[in-house]
Amino acid sequence: MTDMTADENHILRAEKITMRFGGFTALNNVSVAFPEGQLTAIIGPNGAGKSTFFNVISGAFPPSEGRIVFRGREITGTPQHRFTRLGIAKSFQITNVFPQLTALENVRFAIQCMSQRFNIWTPRNRYRVMEEQAAHLLEMVELHQHHHRLAMNLAHGEQRALEIALALACDPSLLLLDEPTAGMSPEETIVMMDLIIRLAGERTVILVEHKMKLVMGISNHLIVLHHGELLAEGTPDEVRANDEVRRVYLGQGEH
Repeated sequence: MTDMTADENHILRAEKITMRFGGFTALNNVSVAFPEGQLTAIIGPNGAGKSTFFNVISGAFPPSEGRIVFRGREITGTPQHRFTRLGIAKSFQITNVFPQLTALENVRFAIQCMSQRFNIWTPRNRYRVMEEQAAHLLEMVELHQHHHRLAMNLAHGEQRALEIALALACDPSLLLLDEPTAGMSPEETIVMMDLIIRLAGERTVILVEHKMKLVMGISNHLIVLHHGELLAEGTPDEVRANDEVRRVYLGQGEH
């Protein structure tokens, strides 16, 4: 088999990924490479296998067959909680924050978890440094005016931005976003997409998104799945011009 890890231009590779649930094959022999320093969107019609593929590459569960390689290192089957130590962070489709904590407390806690293991002897000035780091991350996601608001009182789009701030606490080189605009209003969606573009200027971003018009406008690279198989990949222009993509996806109407 060709060594797919040799290309230094790709941060992550999925090699011959197959995923079965009982007698159902959700993914069938999918091999793709994700360019480093670019924004890649995984798209496809409903039931294409996008979420399953995203869960495999993010470590939620191991594939039935195939392997995942990150920076030349195989990480297939690596427990998901270890991904942050490798420099991989994930933001979930369903908002995952501590509702009873303030925005600042949420992010400070995430930073604290990355820097120590519940050390009760940590000097007070160390907490001050972490609080400053948390404030900086909130500023990055444009929540600097909401430091002391409880997470439960933030608008939906603001909660999603807060979750991204939590993911950034580990200073990831690879950020994985699972339908970051799900449930958002058009105004919130625009704000989120602007944030994603800014984040992609500093790190590799991979996202699953069903709003095709949006990803066409912000992505460097697209991966199109259909019935659990790789249908096409390339730049937005290349994917837009692909006859098979137009037949099975674009023909259904863009969202």
